[in-house]
Amino acid sequence: MSLKSERRGIHVDQSELLCKKGCGYYGNPAWQGFCSKCWREEYHKARQKQIQEDWELAERLQREEEEAFASSQSGPGAQSLTFSKFEEKKTNEKTRKVTTVKKFFSASSRVGSKKEIQEAKAPSPSINRQASIETDRVSKEFIEFLKTFHKTGQEIYKQTKMFLETMHYKRDLSIEEQSECTQDFYQNVAERMQTRGKVPSERVEKIMDQIEKYIMTRLYKYVFCPETTDDEKKDLAIQKRIRALHWVTPQMLCVPVNEEISEVSDMVVKAITDIIEMDSKRVPRDKLACITKCSKHIFNAIKITKNEPASADDFLPTLIYIVLKGNPPRLQSNIQYITRFCNPSRLMAGEDGYYFTNLCCAVAFIEKLDAQSLNLSQEDFDRYMSGQTSPRKQESENWSPDACLGVKQMYKNLDLLSQLNERQERIMSEAKKLEKDLIEWTDGIAKEVQDIVEKYPLEIKPPNQSLAAIDSENVENDKLPPPLQPQVYAG
Repeated sequence: MSLKSERRGIHVDQSELLCKKGCGYYGNPAWQGFCSKCWREEYHKARQKQIQEDWELAERLQREEEEAFASSQSGPGAQSLTFSKFEEKKTNEKTRKVTTVKKFFSASSRVGSKKEIQEAKAPSPSINRQASIETDRVSKEFIEFLKTFHKTGQEIYKQTKMFLETMHYKRDLSIEEQSECTQDFYQNVAERMQTRGKVPSERVEKIMDQIEKYIMTRLYKYVFCPETTDDEKKDLAIQKRIRALHWVTPQMLCVPVNEEISEVSDMVVKAITDIIEMDSKRVPRDKLACITKCSKHIFNAIKITKNEPASADDFLPTLIYIVLKGNPPRLQSNIQYITRFCNPSRLMAGEDGYYFTNLCCAVAFIEKLDAQSLNLSQEDFDRYMSGQTSPRKQESENWSPDACLGVKQMYKNLDLLSQLNERQERIMSEAKKLEKDLIEWTDGIAKEVQDIVEKYPLEIKPPNQSLAAIDSENVENDKLPPPLQPQVYAG
């Protein structure tokens, strides 16, 4: 079997990671293969189409109501008067609906009415009470950073504060609409700095990183894994899936990493630590940095093992193995959070976008992993998934002479634990059977006793007259012979 056929379920070509619309940026499975820019365009088209269809349906229903109402009037004068009132009511209702729809789908740069702005200028006391130490620290750092930009920094701070106040009144919107508002804000601020402020692109990226850090630290607890989504359900599903795939070995995934090399083993541990640490970060850019560090450790581990630079075909299987071995917490929530609220320029190009796209592909592969992907028969795959046997136990019987003693001992311990687990399960099964037998035996004995009692009922008779004592004076009832008299013999 060739190497290419062995990896048919894992190999991903570089072109497959790009946006399927052909714009040249990296795509994302969470965006149906589009990049951030193309996905927003498609999202706007779909949303506008849905709004148009809703209006057409509403107008058709109103026309039917008008016709039904007009036909129900008896007199022509009353019909004309009533219809004019109905027409006036319909016009007012339509105007109100248009205003509501425009306000609902307005961009984040349009901060709403003057009344909302005046109310937003006075922050809620509950928000101040909920401000954490980290939020205060990030706020101070953001203000100090903007002081170096003078007037431009003041304008950026003003826009950012206005955006946060606006988002406070948009918490009832869906998470997709909040994400759209955030992406619009990123785009508007970047365009204003480039067109009005004439800020160089390098400095724009640095400013956008600080803006993202500031606003997402404050919005994190409201937009990360919200209750209105199924992110938590997806987290539990992928964790359960990874636990069920604990038996997958590096050889099955064609992972070119030799963990018997101490330096490679350290790299693997660092990669697992980085991917787990991603959940502790609040800012999407910091979560991306954890993914990037993890990926670089993977490339170093492959390079040390093969003694040559790693390729993209080696990277993805190893990343899948790291995810399976680490089982990062809230994996799907972190991916969705990055997808929704990260600065799109980072996800569309650069190493961060490339590594993040590979992580999304790795998670998608794990969700759809089957026997064919691992070059196993369906019978073996089912036995491994059910826990009847483990491929690691079979591999431990074929150690090479150069195998590390620690690895051998580890596999021996794993085999011993497996045997103890089987023994414990057998003991528990026999204990449950014994408990069932005891219960059945107790019930049987109780039933037999009850049957005997019913068949032979117990009769209690009065006690007989007590017998006279041996030394009593009752001579009539005394049937005993007279006592022996002592005799004296003369010697």
